[in-house]
Amino acid sequence: MNSLLSLLQPYPFERLRQLFSDVTPNPALAHISLGMGEPKHPTPAFIQQAMIDAVLNTPSGLASYPATAGDVKLREAFADWLGKRYGLDLDPASQMLPVTGSREALFALTQTIVNAVPTTTTGDAKPIVVCPNPFYQIYEGAALLAGAQPYFVPTDAARNFAQDWDSVPDSVWAQTQLLIVCSPGNPTGAVMPLSEWKKLFDLSDRFGFVIASDECYSEIYFGDEPPLGGMQASAKLGRSTFKNLLALTSLSKRSNVPGMRSGFCFGDAALIKQFLLYRTYHGCAMSPVVQAASIAAWRDEQHVIENRTLYRCKFSQVTPLLQGVLEVSLPDAGFYLWAKVRGSDVDFARELFTLYNVTVLPGSYLSRDRQGVNPGRQRIRMALVAEAAECVEAAQRIVQFVNSRV
Repeated sequence: MNSLLSLLQPYPFERLRQLFSDVTPNPALAHISLGMGEPKHPTPAFIQQAMIDAVLNTPSGLASYPATAGDVKLREAFADWLGKRYGLDLDPASQMLPVTGSREALFALTQTIVNAVPTTTTGDAKPIVVCPNPFYQIYEGAALLAGAQPYFVPTDAARNFAQDWDSVPDSVWAQTQLLIVCSPGNPTGAVMPLSEWKKLFDLSDRFGFVIASDECYSEIYFGDEPPLGGMQASAKLGRSTFKNLLALTSLSKRSNVPGMRSGFCFGDAALIKQFLLYRTYHGCAMSPVVQAASIAAWRDEQHVIENRTLYRCKFSQVTPLLQGVLEVSLPDAGFYLWAKVRGSDVDFARELFTLYNVTVLPGSYLSRDRQGVNPGRQRIRMALVAEAAECVEAAQRIVQFVNSRV
């Protein structure tokens, strides 16, 4: 058995299940979950129809093995979308790959990038994967199973939850092989500005590590301007080869199709070539019917605009309600509220579930104690993924709950 498996910590939702295992919630109230970041808006009918048509009308739809690199029409759809969204001109043949969701891709990419074999230069020192804190759990698990050591960089609430990159010593950067960033962030919703990207690119040039930009929340935002992407930042700074830079995006949040497991990775052609090699052996090619539905989704923006409008409507109703009792503000992007609470975030979540049958995720479950800090402590994450009326009802219950604790 792989001994590295013993290093993995329970997933946040398993910890939440254990926290509630001996609790009987208020039976007078229907359960409302703000815990899991799983889109609940209806999947657009045209995407469903594209998948049905691919099964019924394409003879090879399910009768042949798909290529790991994906159909050329799919990669052309990626390239066209990148051109319209970010103003990028990338080669569909060498600078992008389909992936079966960003979670799978982040894990596989880490295995591709990290080299844990000792060398005369590294000796017995473990390679390092730097990532934000709080963070998406897969970053840590992927690093550990690649034989690397995760290094967590805390967010600073006073600076719109920006990572404190300046706190990372040169000795850590010197051992870093991969830096994972998430912009817009999970759970904070913060978007990295161009100045922050420049700092990371300079560090990458100096120390030689790869940057992987997780951008799965990029199409849900609340301002007039869409969030800046990593590749877009690179282009703005004149880094046209995108050396040591890859970005990942998916349809799950953008198009409300988390069950399709469809996205793509794009960037440095040399890294894409090695990632394709890994994936060829990994055996994770995208089904032809999913490719057909994905092409339809990437080539349509109207449903994305409508989806974004639904989130803006919900946040405009829920945020003011909660601001009366919690320290919380509208994020830059994403579909989470990252609120500060009094006392223990774990106790808050447990008591709220018990008394008002509302599930939220304790912030400390999304963070690690590092450098004497756990930036998730005394915070809760609320995923506004359900219909507006349900989210408003949950917010009203939370207001009642907080007021009852005073």
